[in-house]
Amino acid sequence: MSRLLDAALRPRRALVVPVVGLLLALFAIIGVGEAEREPTPTDALPDGYASTEVTAALEAFPQGDDSVAIVLFSADSALSKAQLGAAQDLFAQVAGDFADPAAGSGADAGAGSGAGSGSEAGSTGAGSGAGSGAGSGAPEGDPTTTLVPSEDGTAAIGIIGVQGAGATEIAEQVGDLREALDADVPDGVTAEVTGPAAIQADLAAVFDGADFRLLGATATVVAILLILTYRSPVLWLIPLTVVGLADRAAAALSTQVLDVFGVAWDESTVGILSVLVFGAGTDYALLLISRYRDELRRHEDRYAAMRTTVRRTVEPVLASATTVVVGLLILLLSAFPTTRGLGLACAVGVVIAALAALVFLPFTLVLVGRWVFWPRVPHLGEPALVDTRSLWRRVGDQVSRRPVVLAGVVTAVLAVMALGTLRIETGLSEADQFLETPEAIVAAERLGESFPAGSSDPTVVLTDRPAEEVAAALGTVAGVDSVRPAGSAEGVNRLDVVLSAEPGSDEAGATVEALRDELGDDGSVGGTEAERVDQQAASDRDRLLLIPLILGLVLIALGALLRSVVAPIILVASVVGTYLAALGASWLLFTQVFGFERLDVGVPLLAFLFLVALGVDYNIFLVTRAGEEAREHGAREGMLRALTATGGVITSAGILLAAVFAVLGVLPLVVLAQLGVIICVGVLLDTLVVRTVLVPAIAVLLGDRFWWPRRISSAAAPEPDPTPVAAGRS
Repeated sequence: MSRLLDAALRPRRALVVPVVGLLLALFAIIGVGEAEREPTPTDALPDGYASTEVTAALEAFPQGDDSVAIVLFSADSALSKAQLGAAQDLFAQVAGDFADPAAGSGADAGAGSGAGSGSEAGSTGAGSGAGSGAGSGAPEGDPTTTLVPSEDGTAAIGIIGVQGAGATEIAEQVGDLREALDADVPDGVTAEVTGPAAIQADLAAVFDGADFRLLGATATVVAILLILTYRSPVLWLIPLTVVGLADRAAAALSTQVLDVFGVAWDESTVGILSVLVFGAGTDYALLLISRYRDELRRHEDRYAAMRTTVRRTVEPVLASATTVVVGLLILLLSAFPTTRGLGLACAVGVVIAALAALVFLPFTLVLVGRWVFWPRVPHLGEPALVDTRSLWRRVGDQVSRRPVVLAGVVTAVLAVMALGTLRIETGLSEADQFLETPEAIVAAERLGESFPAGSSDPTVVLTDRPAEEVAAALGTVAGVDSVRPAGSAEGVNRLDVVLSAEPGSDEAGATVEALRDELGDDGSVGGTEAERVDQQAASDRDRLLLIPLILGLVLIALGALLRSVVAPIILVASVVGTYLAALGASWLLFTQVFGFERLDVGVPLLAFLFLVALGVDYNIFLVTRAGEEAREHGAREGMLRALTATGGVITSAGILLAAVFAVLGVLPLVVLAQLGVIICVGVLLDTLVVRTVLVPAIAVLLGDRFWWPRRISSAAAPEPDPTPVAAGRS
């Protein structure tokens, strides 16, 4: 690749590449565009688990769970007869306007399961029909348009089967339903909508315009940090434009690739992809521009300077990108469809980011000339950064004087920070997934004050045995409040089980396991609580399988690049230490500052992947330069000179990457905020402490043994440079 670029980096040819690159990017962005797909209920559920199979099987029933909305009317004190009557009239009206006419028994069953509190059927678990599920005192009439009051008299609920062919239509219908209720709600009464359809609608609202907000925030952060890094009014525009085009092209091409291979993705995939492309692409750009600035001080001809720059940066950037891509592709082994989609999409994005930085960016920079660095224009004969007494050279000198002390202190600090991982708890309930609590969650919590805790979202059991027989058996399980037959399809009976435990609690999970034990091979348990149990199990499986694979492949990649055994082990160990320290420190932030009680089950794996893969970037930037310098100056001095040359660019890249991932907090989802914080803390630790103090200290201590079995000696002749160098080269 470097030979092709070298041949093209000539005055008469250089214009071709940017023009072709721009046309290709515009074709991908405008001509191809992002693929679209309608999400399915099983996209975020692990393959091969009972709750996933139940969710898929529910599609055969008259009404799937995702299209059920629960309307809650509540007051601070008992509802008067007038208020209850007005609420009943309003509910009957909106139920007629919004209910899915095909829902039939589904809405009927939902009403019964949601209102089992206080009913005779609820106490025995074997009742059937809407009337028995409504409980004593329920008004008579059409069960699909009848409100069911609570025992305490302060609330009443009704079930509506929302019309809609997909998630978008359901979200629109829920919005219209809320508007209709708000317009005519009785005085002194609050009307809210919860249930699976409402939660789905509120989740969709989180991503309404999210891509634009996230892209705008990311681009703004990158622009500010590039201006601060280069202190030039013009230079920052070039890498930002190149990376921005790469990001939009990556969004289009990656989703098209996912569509072609039938891999699922969701609303967060493109957002995380943009953050990664901006972060990785800007990192590669910073490395290339830093080297180009140095080479302009050694070469009078800017084309010759860029040819040398490309030759020196192709290897580390390609090695870094390859390692990251391989790590991301390991996610294809995940049990979760959307995790597999994220891995493949981000792998495509990193490839595009690397190509943009190695092909499009060099030709664009060389065309505009030296003036683009104004007011700090590099001139021929000025000392290169590696030969100056910069801040990072002084840091390196301190490291060389006290390598044992500094390595010991940094290791101890990382170990103390990592202790926080011993207290981590995972598994977010639906109520814990939002930074700002939406109406569906508020209503579900209020519903739980007057009805059984699981009324807003019953656990689902599918069985081919007689429904009444299974209901009687499950009604005896500890933690079950009520059980109701809820229809059948294709010879399979559905039962809705209301749990007495708080949704998302360990007790609710234990009840799900007890239900499965009671059923044995005679049925399957699904629903939100069962999905949470299975997601936890699948996430544990993913971590045990994928983390060792990621570490093994990173070790192999570093070993092949560095032709060493010792160095890759040290570098990977430092990255793992950084990850554990970041996870422990972030857990302290989550519990003591942000008020999070648990981590999302998928966050530890994704944080590990991104921190290890991106941490390898900085390892490669530092150590490949150390190997280059060691050929002439020896292993110890080579590492110190590498720190001098790359300390600034690694720090700038790390701060930028940390800030970019922190931008994930723009979206009010706890999982993205947690992921962004852990990666932000980890990248800052890696670039400010581990890569600038710990690794150089260990390398100085080991000397040539750091590179074993590879030999790097100051007596070895430096590699020849085929580029003519003007007089005055330092």
